[in-house]
Amino acid sequence: MIKTERLKELSPARRAEILARSTASFEETMEATRAILRRLKEDPEKELLREYGPLKPGLKLSDFRAGDDEIACAFGRTDPGLIVALKAASANILRFHERQLGERRWTFEAVPGLLAGRETRPLASAGVYVPGGRASYPSSALMNIIPARAAGVKVIACASPPGEGFAVRPEILAAAALAGATEIWKLGGAWAVGSLAYGLCGVPKVAKIVGPGSSWVNAAKMAVFGEVDIDLPAGPSEGFVVATDGADPELLAWDFLAQLEHDPQAAAVLVTPSESLAKAVAVKCGELIPSLSRKEIVNAALSNAAILVADSLDDCLDFANLYAPEHLQIWASGEDAFALLDKVENAGSVFLGPWSPIPCGDYASGPNHVLPTGGSARAFSGLSTDSFLKKITFQQLSREALEELGPTVTAIAAAEGLECHAKTVLARLKKNP
Repeated sequence: MIKTERLKELSPARRAEILARSTASFEETMEATRAILRRLKEDPEKELLREYGPLKPGLKLSDFRAGDDEIACAFGRTDPGLIVALKAASANILRFHERQLGERRWTFEAVPGLLAGRETRPLASAGVYVPGGRASYPSSALMNIIPARAAGVKVIACASPPGEGFAVRPEILAAAALAGATEIWKLGGAWAVGSLAYGLCGVPKVAKIVGPGSSWVNAAKMAVFGEVDIDLPAGPSEGFVVATDGADPELLAWDFLAQLEHDPQAAAVLVTPSESLAKAVAVKCGELIPSLSRKEIVNAALSNAAILVADSLDDCLDFANLYAPEHLQIWASGEDAFALLDKVENAGSVFLGPWSPIPCGDYASGPNHVLPTGGSARAFSGLSTDSFLKKITFQQLSREALEELGPTVTAIAAAEGLECHAKTVLARLKKNP
């Protein structure tokens, strides 16, 4: 059985262990990744054919882009029920992300005659990486492509690793097409990231690369950062549950285990003021784990888990804010849930009430599942339409406004020793109106 612990009695070492949890690690692969990227730059055709040639005899560069017939065939090879689900999820995700779009242009008169404002423009292009090796996550295609589409990005190039027969998994192709990818490339790992960053062998050079992946993908994204923008390197999944007295221990146990089945490095924490509830959840987890198909993964991940008893709900929320979880589930209903939401300072996405399990956000409720992990929710937000927008400021001054600002500008320019900064203002003011 999982041991329950009292929050205020945690030793400094145990407290630090719970808060630390795993983060993305790619240092071990960085040197090899940089070597791949160097070879890609030097001779992209040779490097791509060397890496992928064994998957298909006579492989040509033209084979790397998925054709219309191949995508249409993927729909036929994907379970019809999954296609229905992907379409329903896509509609919800698109509606949610379209609502995030604010004014494309706003202006205000800072002083008489000075019009200042900001213009919002979508990125011209984006690259989306979708894992497709041993694991298949069509939801990643939806969550990474749809925000770019909602933002108005014209070129959305999706890349996913091919397998046997040089084919991308059909459900990935179908999901990418449904989400709105303008092109789909059969490339994986550093080869995909490098091709998107540098614009090689027909792959468009993009402005930003997003999407989860292995340590090789994370390392490659970090290596090309600066050449292109990137999202956050994704760490192992994590969930944090704040449970009020009267919550259902069986449902809480399923919520807890749902996070741990992701990966041996995944983390789950439950905090409640109710000692009896904490113990009931721990017992129920122990009963459920032996029957799970991924029990080995869950058992390994238990080392990153904790069930804690706090003195009050305020203490639960304080610890949640300190933890800054990727997913925060608050087990309270109605106005009580929103009263607790008011106290949330750090979280990637929040799930309110007993009918809001985290997997709904993973797949279909609309908010994005690409979220900050490892405590980075203290400073970062999840993927959104903002991730694919750039903001351009502008200003227009009349002579009167320049006369008003002139002394301020010239005084600061003089203090910084920048003569021409001051004289370009003064020269204008000497001109006849």
